Formats: sequence, C-alpha cells, structure tokens
Amino acid sequence: MSGKNVHQSWDSERQQWKVGREGASRASGYRDTESEAREWSQKLAKDSGSEWIKHRKDNNRIHQRNSYGDDPFPPRG
Repeated sequence: MSGKNVHQSWDSERQQWKVGREGASRASGYRDTESEAREWSQKLAKDSGSEWIKHRKDNNRIHQRNSYGDDPFPPRG
C-alpha cells in the first residue's frame, strides 16, 4: 500500500466524526454525520491506495476496515 491508512473515529470533545491519516499530528477534518465522514474518509483512502479504518463511536475499537491498495492475489497464507 502506498499511502498511510485513513481512520474515521468519534471525537467526543467536538461531538463530530474525525477523519485523519495514520501518524498525523492533526486531523484531516471533521464531519457532523457518520455518513459524511464515511464517504469522505473512504475517498481519501481510495485516492491514496491505502486502508480505510472505522472506529466504533462508543468505545473507539476498530469496527470496519477496507483495503484500497494493491493487495496480492491470491493472498499469502
């Protein structure tokens, strides 16, 4: 994968969905609704050929993920 993973998580202080790249010191941006955040974060991941990771709102654990990179086929293992 070429780009850094894109994370979508809930920011309880701002009461908004936060979208950011892995390892970044600041968020890429905030969205009011989960669907807006999902659409935008998935577009960022697709454009950079990286993985999209969504965290749960209640406990911030990974809930969903999808890879948009050049995954090997067939997968090893």
